Amino acid sequence: MTATASTATDASTPLMGVWRGRITTLVAIVVFAFTLRTAVTSLTPLLGRISDDLGFSDTVSGLLGMLPTLAFGIAGVVSPALGRRFGIEQVTLAAVIITGVGIGTRALSGSVPVLVLLSCVALFGMGIGNILIPPLVKRYFSDRIASISTAYIVFVQMGTMIPAAVAIPLADATDWRTSLAVWAIVPLAALGPWIWVVRERRAALRRAAEQSDGAPSEAAKLPVWRTPMAWGLTLMFGMTSACTYAMFTWMPKIVTDAGGSESLGGGMVATFSAIGLAATLIAPWLCTRFANPFGFTVVFAASWLAGFAGLMWAPLSAPLLWALLCGLGPTTFPMALTLINVRTRTSSGSASLSGFGQGVGYLLACAGPMLFGVLHDVSNGWGAPFLLLTAMTVVMLGGAWIICRPRYLEDQLNA
Repeated sequence: MTATASTATDASTPLMGVWRGRITTLVAIVVFAFTLRTAVTSLTPLLGRISDDLGFSDTVSGLLGMLPTLAFGIAGVVSPALGRRFGIEQVTLAAVIITGVGIGTRALSGSVPVLVLLSCVALFGMGIGNILIPPLVKRYFSDRIASISTAYIVFVQMGTMIPAAVAIPLADATDWRTSLAVWAIVPLAALGPWIWVVRERRAALRRAAEQSDGAPSEAAKLPVWRTPMAWGLTLMFGMTSACTYAMFTWMPKIVTDAGGSESLGGGMVATFSAIGLAATLIAPWLCTRFANPFGFTVVFAASWLAGFAGLMWAPLSAPLLWALLCGLGPTTFPMALTLINVRTRTSSGSASLSGFGQGVGYLLACAGPMLFGVLHDVSNGWGAPFLLLTAMTVVMLGGAWIICRPRYLEDQLNA
């Protein structure tokens, strides 16, 4: 059985011609998308060195691992309102600037509180991008949801994989501060295209206002929390993110505690991310080709569980295999991102569903890295932490079962 993305006309789309400006808009989206994980995966392989320099415990490492989901969750709560008030293009431009400032300045941190604060700045900017890129895709590329979703999610995965792979070699060649700061180049590169997009959007709105004798406004807030679909997406996002960020934070330590090297730990995180990049190429297609892609989420959940078992019982027996199996698990993340647009008819519906699902989902996901570290400290082993991730994977499947069912958000709201 097949399904296609909604072909309903988005009222905002005619403000820009069918092709006019879309190449620059695509460049703006994918370059910023590359930035949306760099502040996370450039940091976690270096936690040991930063800890030696600044002095902090495993609990602080767990806190740093929790920050991405916390910042993304807060951004998810406020981004839709900011988008309605100022326009999603303008808010995204501000997010690019905030991200660049945070990434560039946190490398100068001389204490743990400053490192945490500036990491929060960078992560908040990235979180706004997480929320607003899906409705931007809906607004400018509603006729190419699968292909454009694939493109920007591929860049998200590349921005996840590459910093993890080069963090240790770059720190060896320079120091950990340079290894962190270099990634500020990416939001700087995104700044020019986003300034252009904002200018074009303002010009289009002025033309539309002149033609209609009134200024068009951003769509009103939709009460998505009333729908099972929104809660299904929330659980799918939240539990996938909890497991993913727990692995980003703790996989290197699991390996080094078992006797592996720092480089092996960083390489496993890079492999974990690389598999996600490959899976990204098929996830949007699965969501647009199959009316109900739930069966695939079961396969990816099983891959998570197999990887968890390997890391818990024999981390050095086949480390790349465990990283590969765990890397297939987060395929439910790009599936969820694609479903935001496949299960909505308009950019306002997409923005509302994205904000709620990612915002609340990421807040739930805060428990992943932190509880993983606390359970490790309390139990002095890895069994209890992996039992937690197993339970989260089961909950993720419950959410996926709800959001994968072929319905539209707007239809549920009008029912």
